[in-house]
Amino acid sequence: MANPGAEEDHLARYRSPLVSRYASAEMAFNFSERKKFGTWRRLWLYLAQAEKSLGLAITDEQIKEMEANLDNIDFKMAAEEEKKLRHDVMAHVHTFAHCCPKAAAIIHLGATSCYVGDNTDLIVLRDGFDLLLPKLARVISRLADFAEKYADLPTLGFTHYQPAQLTTVGKRCCLWIQDLCMDLQNVERARDDLRFRGVKGTTGTQASFLQLFEGDHSKVEELDRLVTAKAGFKRAYMVTGQTYSRKVDIEVLSVLASLGASIHKICTDIRLLANLKEIEEPFEKDQIGSSAMPYKRNPMRSERCCSLARHLMTLVLDPLQTASVQWFERTLDDSANRRVCLAEAFLTADIILSTLQNISEGLVVYPKVIERRIRQELPFMATENIIMAMVKAGGNRQDCHEKIRVLSQQAAAVVKQEGGDNDFIARVRADPYFSPIHKQLESLLDPSSFTGRAPQQVAQFLKEEVRPALIPYQSKMGGKIELAL
Repeated sequence: MANPGAEEDHLARYRSPLVSRYASAEMAFNFSERKKFGTWRRLWLYLAQAEKSLGLAITDEQIKEMEANLDNIDFKMAAEEEKKLRHDVMAHVHTFAHCCPKAAAIIHLGATSCYVGDNTDLIVLRDGFDLLLPKLARVISRLADFAEKYADLPTLGFTHYQPAQLTTVGKRCCLWIQDLCMDLQNVERARDDLRFRGVKGTTGTQASFLQLFEGDHSKVEELDRLVTAKAGFKRAYMVTGQTYSRKVDIEVLSVLASLGASIHKICTDIRLLANLKEIEEPFEKDQIGSSAMPYKRNPMRSERCCSLARHLMTLVLDPLQTASVQWFERTLDDSANRRVCLAEAFLTADIILSTLQNISEGLVVYPKVIERRIRQELPFMATENIIMAMVKAGGNRQDCHEKIRVLSQQAAAVVKQEGGDNDFIARVRADPYFSPIHKQLESLLDPSSFTGRAPQQVAQFLKEEVRPALIPYQSKMGGKIELAL
């Protein structure tokens, strides 16, 4: 096989479809090398600034030199250094020192690799949550609008995927929204619970910093506080080993896995409704549903969400296992695993939220199909109403029950054995026994009388729980989103 040209090199190497095909530019950048190593340099700057303010021999000239080269990263040199040193942090210390010769002696002063590694991870996780939260809020907002619009539209409810009592299209949507509101609350909590690792030293004892400040504990504590504040965190973990506790990663990925479960359930419902031809996700004018069957309108967006949500739900197993095998102050068998699972969890969550937003902005409802399915099942559901009406008209409850049992079984046989429509009401109309209530049958079969408080529940839920939860995100609701590939 011929070697590809330079412009096609990317086609000759595996690229994760999470980035190349689906994820937003913002989330892809959040887990990029440029973001990572640029943050390392900022953390070295924060450390030097704080150490200088507390009396170490660091000059303004050294600080300015570092500030001027925060984004001046020679990635080729860093790669060569890492190949030689087999240590990514020291490779970037040398690369930063190369463009900051005056500051070279004080870069990374007193720190261990996890000062930049773990603290950067925490910054990236925090920023990842900040990208996801408005997207999740937008999905909830779009679905809330949909629920409000269809709050009164009766539809057949299902339990065990068998016909049950009626609900409304809007009420069913509120089941989805409630799960997502729980996810919103959980993601907000996980984001707010994140702390900074801070400056803790090689095994978390801060021994190197205590030595730098000649045994002055108050200065070491102030150094930790200053750097934590510069990085935008209110608190740091009070105790760490060499790393922050890997249980933090469990908490982070647990809320994302839970979000994945919610979205999988929602999109499965949409796929089932698409099969029933009651509700469909948006389908573009030139979109092809099947290469073999031109008539098909496959729910590909919902299928994508389910597919990726399964991946998201499995990723929490990685930090669970990693946290369980961190010996004493740390081992390095966490590193390679975390490079994969943390980034993939946020990238995947980002993708399925964007896709679900696109779905929720274009859901198509077919009321006539819904009405027809109700007509097929409602006659049987109305039997109790018919019995009560007959009793009020002077009939005997047991006699009426037996009449209805016979007629309903006859109607069921037409449906199941002959493939016909449900003719139960026609049989009731034709039976003289039910003549006292013939004029009431229309009202007794009004679908809206079978939906209980569904419309009221929708209105109350959206007003009291959903809309207030979205207030912090009002300025970030944005317009409609275009679907990726």
